[in-house]
Amino acid sequence: MEFPEKPVVAVQQCRSYNPLKVYSAVSRQFELLGGVECFIKPAQRVLIKPNLIVPRGPDVPAQTHPEAIYAVAKIVKEAGAVPLVGDSPAWSTTEGCLKTLEIDERLRELGAEIVNLNQPVRMNIEGAKVGISRVALEADVIINLPKLKAHQQLGATFAFKNMYGCVCGLAGKEKAYWHFARGKEFEPFCRMIIGIYHKLNPVLNIIDGIVGMEGQGPINGQPQEVGYLIAGTDPVACERVCCDLVGFDPNDLPLLTTAETMGFGCGRETLIEVVGDALDAPVCPDFKPAVQTPLRFTFPHICKSIAKQAVILFKHRPGV
Repeated sequence: MEFPEKPVVAVQQCRSYNPLKVYSAVSRQFELLGGVECFIKPAQRVLIKPNLIVPRGPDVPAQTHPEAIYAVAKIVKEAGAVPLVGDSPAWSTTEGCLKTLEIDERLRELGAEIVNLNQPVRMNIEGAKVGISRVALEADVIINLPKLKAHQQLGATFAFKNMYGCVCGLAGKEKAYWHFARGKEFEPFCRMIIGIYHKLNPVLNIIDGIVGMEGQGPINGQPQEVGYLIAGTDPVACERVCCDLVGFDPNDLPLLTTAETMGFGCGRETLIEVVGDALDAPVCPDFKPAVQTPLRFTFPHICKSIAKQAVILFKHRPGV
């Protein structure tokens, strides 16, 4: 994957999840980056990869907001392509999470396909045989649609970490397994995350920062209005701009420091061209970071996660 020497990041202010406002903001970002046709061709199968992690409603900013998901799916559909919305949530399924977000029926009416990112294909990524979803690998293009969140193991998740959701296998708990197997030190784990991103090669990142999650993300933090959508092809540049939005030091984020070590992307602020709405950084200087906990999951942690998933899946069975 090659990124431009001077990456462009489109920053669009959006203060609410009003459907028309979100659609207008996302459309404007595509325009600022050269137009939809630069990313999507007619008849392509376009995987929209939101951050779906646990079945909680849109008032809890643990997941990409449904209006952001719908706006991107609508733009894909209008471009003559086929939108697929998919993830491999830590708990529940794509269907279960979208249903809780109250957007599953709207997506179907639009003509979008709801898919689970399953069917692992073993790939050698930074020395690890990682199970990557065949569904994701076979999509013509991927649009990465993460949520802006503080993160209690990695400082923050802006662009890179969302593509980790394409990892599947080991009864749905392979992501937790790699936290255990590669989580003793930051660099091996982060190199694997960046390698997964590189393998899947999203054509675009659109980060939902209208309302982010501060504190103990990725699940147990609190909502914090940031009021922006951030988009670009270079994930490092996008993450660097997100740092400016919330006042985080990029040197404190292991994914960004590892990307610099690997020579992946452009994190030099002076080389990033920000287009769209002007920024007086930080926009949200009181955005609370997470208290950091160990990156490495323990074996009891994985067992607890498996039990929680089993309970959620049982509760969401038809007829239960």
